[in-house]
Amino acid sequence: MGALDDLTNAAKNFVAENKDQIDSALKSEKAEEISDSVLGAVAEKANEVTGGQHAEKIEDVRTSIDGKLGNQ
Repeated sequence: MGALDDLTNAAKNFVAENKDQIDSALKSEKAEEISDSVLGAVAEKANEVTGGQHAEKIEDVRTSIDGKLGNQ
């Protein structure tokens, strides 16, 4: 597991050293566009699978998740 531990530590160090840039990228307009697209597709599929019976709850969940991602 030595190599896996080394890789894990390297990833942790990378994130720590680049936290500001990572945060900025995650809050960018492009990230917002991507998250909106993915969440919309997932909500649409969930409504399709459930026959629209849970559309309100699905929209509530989509809105909640969207508020935590991107910049809006």
